[in-house]
Amino acid sequence: MADLIKLENVEKRYVNGAVSTWVLRRISLTVEEGEFVTIMGPSGAGKSTLLAILGLLDAEFDGSYTLDGTAIHGLKPKLRGELAKRTIGFVFQQYHLLDDLTVAENLELPLSYRDMKGDERKGLVADTLDRFQIVGKKDLFPRQLSGGQQQLVGVARAVIAKPKLLLADEPTGNLHSEQGAEIMELFKELNRQGTTIIQITHSKENAAYGNRVVRLKDGWIAD
Repeated sequence: MADLIKLENVEKRYVNGAVSTWVLRRISLTVEEGEFVTIMGPSGAGKSTLLAILGLLDAEFDGSYTLDGTAIHGLKPKLRGELAKRTIGFVFQQYHLLDDLTVAENLELPLSYRDMKGDERKGLVADTLDRFQIVGKKDLFPRQLSGGQQQLVGVARAVIAKPKLLLADEPTGNLHSEQGAEIMELFKELNRQGTTIIQITHSKENAAYGNRVVRLKDGWIAD
């Protein structure tokens, strides 16, 4: 398997006057294509900061980061954005669906950033609605869906453009246990089909779906 992610001595700090607060210290991590990695640790350990760097949302860090063969550090914002859209899908604890768009329109949104004809986008949305068994919800708005249904749409939106990497931040945090298990089974199937997944979770049950756990403590990898 090829390396999809390679971090070497990545560090992050916030400077306030003469005071530096370190959030990440000397993070070296390799993730191969097709892995399902869980990042765990107490609040304040640096998990969300690390995920933001991995997702190309934060470019202000020291050290080196290579994603899918591209060196990220020093990459111009436009090129970084293009790489993110081409490579990464996000699933958040808060569903981040657009309230004034239907389910189908929410799914089509990430495709609108790509060089793709309208008919092709519509076809991909139809395939995704069918794949996730939400065809009957396509004309509904997020407020008309349960939390579990909204997260299902969120996952569908994250993977509709077939990203190599899926980043999930507490993806079942707002769901009850049965809904959470359904989302995790979906992640497991996506991973089986070849999607590399990195999730942040406090749940040992969710961590068990992956093949490796990385533990953070006070900004350091703990083991």
